[in-house]
Amino acid sequence: MKIMVAIKRVVDYAVKIRVKSDKSGVETQNVKMSMNPFCEIALEEALRIKESGLASEVVAVTMGMKQSVDTLRTGLAMGADRAIHVETSGQLYPLSVAKLLRALVELEKPGLLILGKQAIDDDCNQTGQMVAGLLNWPQGTFASKVVLDKEKQVVTVDREVDGGLETLCLDLPAVITTDLRLNQPRYATLPNIMKAKSKVIKKFTPQDLNVEIKSDIEEVQVTEPPKRKAGVIVSSVDELIDKLKNEARVI
Repeated sequence: MKIMVAIKRVVDYAVKIRVKSDKSGVETQNVKMSMNPFCEIALEEALRIKESGLASEVVAVTMGMKQSVDTLRTGLAMGADRAIHVETSGQLYPLSVAKLLRALVELEKPGLLILGKQAIDDDCNQTGQMVAGLLNWPQGTFASKVVLDKEKQVVTVDREVDGGLETLCLDLPAVITTDLRLNQPRYATLPNIMKAKSKVIKKFTPQDLNVEIKSDIEEVQVTEPPKRKAGVIVSSVDELIDKLKNEARVI
């Protein structure tokens, strides 16, 4: 069985985000970029499934500008067998990504598609659900545990919900989106990083896949959240209650 993993290049989680002066978006020039943390978890889970003997190949895919190849190299260094890059120039929104993934799935025919539940740059949390709908595949989102039964051709997913955990049994092929507590991603070793540099990455364009990239969303403005007011020290409980009641108006 083949597993396809979608990964995304985002601003590194440790970088302090800066809004552009014209408020058209977030500053990405001369900023450290890395693989989306949820995508790392998705790739790690795919590699663990393969290492257990339940899958034969892990294919990492990404969409975006030429620089996205660096993220694919990281995925190859972690252990992915092959990589596919759909090169685009403009910003991609979840529905466009889902359509591209559907086209790649129809081309590669994996038994399992794994994605991070969301990207830390836009926090959309939509792509996995959309691609499952387009493919008409069962989906297990927010997965905190994945158990694959190759003989029965099903996958059992424990998913995190507001009330605790929900367990689903999905027929393969299926779509899974990963949550934080699923696993701890491995680090790519130096020898594997060097090997990944020489691996061939297959390239496509949206036109090659017969996918039209368009967006029904217009990003009007990006602004920083308002700065919090400085706190004050109160001298008594009565003063605290008075401020909560008359200034903050929360009681």
